[in-house]
Amino acid sequence: MEAKDKITEQPSHYDHLEQMSVGEILRHISDEDALVAEAVRKVLPEIEAFVEAVEPRMKRGGRLFYVGAGTSGRLGVLDASELPPTFGVSEGCVIGLIAGGDKALRHAVEKAEDFPEMGWRDLQEFSPAAVDTVLGIAASGTTPYVVGAVTEARKRGLLTGCITSNPHTPLAAACEHPIETIVGPEFVTGSSRMKSGTAQKMVLNMISTSLMIRMGRVKGNRMVKMQLTNAKLVDRGTRMIQESLGLSYDEAQERLLEEGSVDKVLER
Repeated sequence: MEAKDKITEQPSHYDHLEQMSVGEILRHISDEDALVAEAVRKVLPEIEAFVEAVEPRMKRGGRLFYVGAGTSGRLGVLDASELPPTFGVSEGCVIGLIAGGDKALRHAVEKAEDFPEMGWRDLQEFSPAAVDTVLGIAASGTTPYVVGAVTEARKRGLLTGCITSNPHTPLAAACEHPIETIVGPEFVTGSSRMKSGTAQKMVLNMISTSLMIRMGRVKGNRMVKMQLTNAKLVDRGTRMIQESLGLSYDEAQERLLEEGSVDKVLER
């Protein structure tokens, strides 16, 4: 797939950006961002199919791997890292991998994404099994690191999916569950950290949150299994117990700190 054929590389609908006022820049970015939610809405059936395929695997102990490079990789790592404190799952439940390793979270790693064999090689550290799932994330849909990881994972019997912002890409062809969020050209030509990245974040939120709910990590609309890692979360948990059991704030907090989680208090 050549660059000229990628929607993510097509020229912006706006030009002479350097001549715009700050207000004009912000309004135009906002106008473009408004297109993202509808692009995601159009692929809800594909997201649903992917989540429904992953759920039984995770209930059997399978893991979900996010594999990406650059912005896409960082967003995957971000989503994965937020799940243990939010939903109380182990750090090995959802794992984010980025081309170039942890250094690439803060610094560009030259050519880290250019080798298709490296994606699967990085997965080997976690001994992937057929019950696991690999979700490739690449706005272009052509990133060798991501395409290689998904291709090899599918060959080995893992469930595979992807999030991309171009139609009919090698990445989509390599997996069983392609999710194509076609957000159109970026405000700054080729800057897929913008609309494409926003779409990726939205889809990742949907996938992980849906899975956590289906895995029993939410009760009603509350994060009852969240880790009590700071004062804000202790306060939130205390108020949940206070409202549910009719206790005073101090009594609720004492019970929470004794049991270690909201759900354990409510189960008693």
